[in-house]
Amino acid sequence: MKLAVVGGGSTYTPELIDGFARLRDRLPLTEIALVDPDRRRLDLVAGMARRMLARAGHPAAVTTHADAAAGAAGAAAVLLQLRVGGQAAREVDETLPLECGCVGQETTGAGGLAKALRTVPVVLDIAARVAEAAPGAWIVDFTNPVGIVTKALLDAGHRAIGLCNVAIGFQRRFAALLGVAPERVSLGHVGLNHLTWERSVHLDGRDVLPELLAEHGEEIAASVGSSPALLRRLGVVPSYYLRYFWEHDAVVEEQRAKPSRAAEVAAMEKALLELYADPAVDTKPELLGRRGGAFYSEAAVALLAALLGSAAPGEDVQVVNARNGGTLPFLPGDAVIEVPARITASGAEPLPLAPLDPLYAGLVAHVSAYERLAIEAALHGGVDRVADALLAHPLIGQASLAGDLAARLVAANAAHLPWARA
Repeated sequence: MKLAVVGGGSTYTPELIDGFARLRDRLPLTEIALVDPDRRRLDLVAGMARRMLARAGHPAAVTTHADAAAGAAGAAAVLLQLRVGGQAAREVDETLPLECGCVGQETTGAGGLAKALRTVPVVLDIAARVAEAAPGAWIVDFTNPVGIVTKALLDAGHRAIGLCNVAIGFQRRFAALLGVAPERVSLGHVGLNHLTWERSVHLDGRDVLPELLAEHGEEIAASVGSSPALLRRLGVVPSYYLRYFWEHDAVVEEQRAKPSRAAEVAAMEKALLELYADPAVDTKPELLGRRGGAFYSEAAVALLAALLGSAAPGEDVQVVNARNGGTLPFLPGDAVIEVPARITASGAEPLPLAPLDPLYAGLVAHVSAYERLAIEAALHGGVDRVADALLAHPLIGQASLAGDLAARLVAANAAHLPWARA
């Protein structure tokens, strides 16, 4: 079985390789094609991948390609993990909104829109070439903003599904607190990508979330940047990204007082690439754990195994980004939501959900409407479309602010937006 990874020169890739090596029985790979236009990074990461696989005794070959179509030819699935503009663009995503008093984050708010504007057209171009080279291949999107990118792929008719590591991170954290194997824990995860809540935590079918909040409320709250009192009052665990909405002003002050995450990650990437260049390094570096993407490889292997027919019994339900259908009745059917779904060779079918409380449903509907406008702006361009998307976003939502930010974002990203240079 062949898998292609577009963005294969990413410093994340050894995390994937580690999972492929450890979980080989669940995903019998014979070739891993790494695709990246940056030849230097690609060669360093590919060398590291080959050493890791050799150390583990894994037989898969690692091939390298500059072109997505060449790399995807014959692949059963293609994983997208690219970053248009690199860390330099991320630095702008995180700092420019702060100048206007808004949260600076690469997937949420104005920074998330800037990333979507750069990313959606590139991903759709890659997907079109992949579809010609590997008809029938699944496209698994890990590229942020995952919900927006996945919807754009689905709207264009691609066999696509979105993946994020937030849910598996919660599953592993709760399992550790409970002292049980992760496989015994399932989540009542609901919302949109980077806008989700855990409404239940089932251990062997019994909801233990109230007990977790009672016994470990301080630790859980600290991990998501919230207060134990709020979590206990609501009876849910919000993802860390809810902090950007529920603690907006405090987050802005914090971000203004310290270096950007982009600057931290750029330094980590430099150090990681130096490690990957060392022929003696053949195991995943500890530093990679601080880079982000924890449990990314386990989530990817589980999803790919279910899509490609090699999942073990009982491993077909996973949290993914997929079409809403009628799962959340207050959203359009073609919206993309992040919920538990049954995964088969035909794709993802969201499981039935209890109605969403208005406290959460209102925010989900608001952000989902913004995501639709963000895709319109990414596909068709225009400062006015960008301003409309910002006006619709609950973290912006003011006409003068949206107009100012739109002009700034377009100017700062013009090198990646052909319509802005016309």
